Amino acid sequence: MAILNIRIIGDPVLRTVADPVTDFGPELEKLVADMVETMEDVDGAGLAAPQVGVSLRVFTYRIGGVEGHIINPVLENSDDFQEDEVEGCLSIPGLGFPVRRRRATKATGVDLNGNPVSVEADGMLARCFQHETDHLDGVLFTDRLEGEDRKTALRAIRAADYHSVAEQTTAKRARTVGSSFGIGSGTAG
Repeated sequence: MAILNIRIIGDPVLRTVADPVTDFGPELEKLVADMVETMEDVDGAGLAAPQVGVSLRVFTYRIGGVEGHIINPVLENSDDFQEDEVEGCLSIPGLGFPVRRRRATKATGVDLNGNPVSVEADGMLARCFQHETDHLDGVLFTDRLEGEDRKTALRAIRAADYHSVAEQTTAKRARTVGSSFGIGSGTAG
């Protein structure tokens, strides 16, 4: 397994609708294992494949002791909303704003072996499923903001030097994972 580089806002893969998974096998197994390891390394609640540069409809999650992955997810959201909670994103470091999300969702899809998966979620897990599925559709949480929050977020993104942030994040993580980022004396894996 490997810790993968997380793509930062500005990378076109984050704005591209991901392709459905059609090939199940060792490459997909490795992708999901690497995504889980990456998500755990950065203490994330969820991670979508486009965030690691892979334009496939896959996400991993880990919230409140509930963890897993869903391939080719489809959401059935409730009509009502939960209270707005501050969301952040590994692909937009340092930015967090309250986001409106549906109260509950049912996520259906398949697992690594193509077996059906169905998870009913509310609260933070429902929020996570909606956030990660947005990534698969080329949508970032900032796209869901309105009014002053949206203006403030867009100003912060324009003012931020995300290229520098990406380099700093890569360098910091490379010290702990050795050659996974091509830094260090080991062989890249």
